[in-house]
Amino acid sequence: MAVVLVTAVGVSYARALTFPGNASWPARTVGWVRDHGGGGLVDLLEYWRYSHNQPTGAAPAAAALPHASAALPAGSAGPRPLPLLAGVPALPGEGMWTAGPRQVGGLPGLYTGYFRPDPRYPSLVVGAAWMDQALLSTRLIAGTREPGGAGWPSGSQVPTALRSILAATFNSGFRLTDAQGGYYAHHRTAVPLRDGAASLVVDNNGVVSIGQWGRDLAMGPTVAAVRQNLALLVDHGRVLPGPGYPATDAWGSIRNQVQYTWRSGLGTDAAGHLIYVAGDQLNLTGLAHAMVAAGITRGMQLDIHPGMVDFTSYGPGPGRSFGLAPTKLLPAMPGSVDRYLTPDQRDFLAVTVRPAPVPATSG
Repeated sequence: MAVVLVTAVGVSYARALTFPGNASWPARTVGWVRDHGGGGLVDLLEYWRYSHNQPTGAAPAAAALPHASAALPAGSAGPRPLPLLAGVPALPGEGMWTAGPRQVGGLPGLYTGYFRPDPRYPSLVVGAAWMDQALLSTRLIAGTREPGGAGWPSGSQVPTALRSILAATFNSGFRLTDAQGGYYAHHRTAVPLRDGAASLVVDNNGVVSIGQWGRDLAMGPTVAAVRQNLALLVDHGRVLPGPGYPATDAWGSIRNQVQYTWRSGLGTDAAGHLIYVAGDQLNLTGLAHAMVAAGITRGMQLDIHPGMVDFTSYGPGPGRSFGLAPTKLLPAMPGSVDRYLTPDQRDFLAVTVRPAPVPATSG
């Protein structure tokens, strides 16, 4: 009996290690342990690893800072400035926006920058990406494992036909077994949607809305995709009461909320622009305040931990891998810039430029 049990466990683990789609060996192992009743053990180990990983207070290393340029294209005002720490000398490029290489009608749809959100920890760097949804279109793409099931289009990667107009890719939320919410796309419900859940909704025009399902957002004929993850973290431009004081399970396990780790969040500003925020050594409260500082008025947490958080922008790159020139939002972000250009196990978001408007002609 023991031999049979050991063999069955070995076969199951081997299948997890060889399941199709990009995923590191540690990520596959953690997923397998969680799927077999070991979620509590994983949470305990992650808590031990990350709960004492808070920033040191020293200045960040130069290699941790993205290259920034103050020069913006003519006619482009760019987003509102990112905040600077009061009384602390600014770092090179800090608070400045850099225009992405993809443009529509001579205007960039994507800007990236970085800032330091916490005066107690001047070493803590957060990256932000600001996206003009009038110029960009977003797609939710299923992975080989998330949301589960077969037959999803796009092959769990950015389709080849879209790569010539690809502006960015970034991670989605928790695994759906932990997300306290559902997944809908391509007229198909993979996991039932939950009222009250923080929801990323993509409409038929590729425009993303963020809100609470059943209050701000609901199913309708214009909804193309819905990805839910936990509860809203920012609403009406304020951090919602709860994260960290006192902690509830609305934002994942109590332990993971106080961990200092890679975290990502997504939201919209008052004008409907899409803003992605991410950084290392952030607890949940730190992420929420960084999201507000970046201009988010309504937002949600996405995924956390190294290898799960990634944002890459793209421009044309003859001779480069896949014919694209990739740039990480923050240089220290773990993982490959080509992650979503080959099949991946996790669902993700792909952002492309819209066609340039045709100038009106006089008769």
